[in-house]
Amino acid sequence: QAQLVESGGGLVQPGGSLRLSCKVYGRDFRAVSMGWYRQAPGQQRDLVASITAGNYPSVVDSVKGRFAISRDNSESAVYLVMTDLRPEDTALYYCNDLTYGLPWGRGTQVTVSA
Repeated sequence: QAQLVESGGGLVQPGGSLRLSCKVYGRDFRAVSMGWYRQAPGQQRDLVASITAGNYPSVVDSVKGRFAISRDNSESAVYLVMTDLRPEDTALYYCNDLTYGLPWGRGTQVTVSA
């Protein structure tokens, strides 16, 4: 029933920035905590940022100071602003509901390369 749609990825040079968006359809968005995940080829899908229903954000240490998560309940959307991107940030980025766990969307590809 619910659907996750990620967008905003692309090819960027090291040091560049991107803003990812995630739209949530078919679910009461306001009451859920959301997260951004990433998965590089051959690697595990890991959580990199989260934001609670109460709008409390958090990011993992490896992206602290570079990534910021936010949400807009009026748009049923969660965002990930990424700055100072590095090649190791290259991955397929996904969003999801942290508490329920919806079927994964297709994600949006972020490629950081010179």
